[in-house]
Amino acid sequence: MSDSRIIDVFAKASEAKRAVFVAYLCAGDPDLETSVEACRALIDSGIDILELGVPFSDPLADGLTNQLAAQRALESGMTGADVLELVRRVREFSEVPIVFYTYYNLVFARGSEGYAQAAKAAGVDGLLTLDLPPEESAEHLAACEKHGLKTVYIVAPTTPDERLNMICEATTGFIYYVSREGVTGEQTSMSEGIQARVEKIKQHTDLPVVVGFGISNADHVRTVAQAADGVVVGSAIVNCIAENKDDSATMIESLKAKMAALLEDGALSKS
Repeated sequence: MSDSRIIDVFAKASEAKRAVFVAYLCAGDPDLETSVEACRALIDSGIDILELGVPFSDPLADGLTNQLAAQRALESGMTGADVLELVRRVREFSEVPIVFYTYYNLVFARGSEGYAQAAKAAGVDGLLTLDLPPEESAEHLAACEKHGLKTVYIVAPTTPDERLNMICEATTGFIYYVSREGVTGEQTSMSEGIQARVEKIKQHTDLPVVVGFGISNADHVRTVAQAADGVVVGSAIVNCIAENKDDSATMIESLKAKMAALLEDGALSKS
């Protein structure tokens, strides 16, 4: 066992010849108490990593589904302190790795040092700070290293090869390859060339590479699992909350059913 839940979960999956499943929820959607139970439902359904979106008023990388999730969370009164409380509540029943998906404004407002310290103390394992380029990350990286948080950086289809080294050097957890241009959201078909792009990234790093944006059914999961070390599903899960936000019991059943559908017939297995 390493000193990182993130490293351990990828190692365990590799031994089992399968991809890691990363599930995204917006913290506090539709409210704190329901969000705790939504996290529990996903964890009970077998996810490997929980990616928690920190609700933000101007989520530029997110499509409508996740924008509305952030809006619901903020309207319910979620604060930065509440997001940390959510993590502490999850830690009462699970050791699943938790990664914050956040925007740099929220980190900057508290200061990289203070943010990293508070996140680690609550039980967070890694930070994906969407709009912080590696060229401007020195303070952030130092704070994460000091407090034992892994960093996650994004590679896009448009990322030039000359930037890959810089991005990979700033990353200590895993690389997140977004499989298409634009914002988050469910898609009916997967982007072409995922395998080739993942192989290109792996020429620059030994770290795991996960693929997200647009993955919404078991066929998508199977396709990505063959090419990458991990599969990220967000909007397809968040939609279960959006469609049942006024009935928490139905919402939880919907989340469990969606997870069962996404993972049917060993969708994460590598052939």
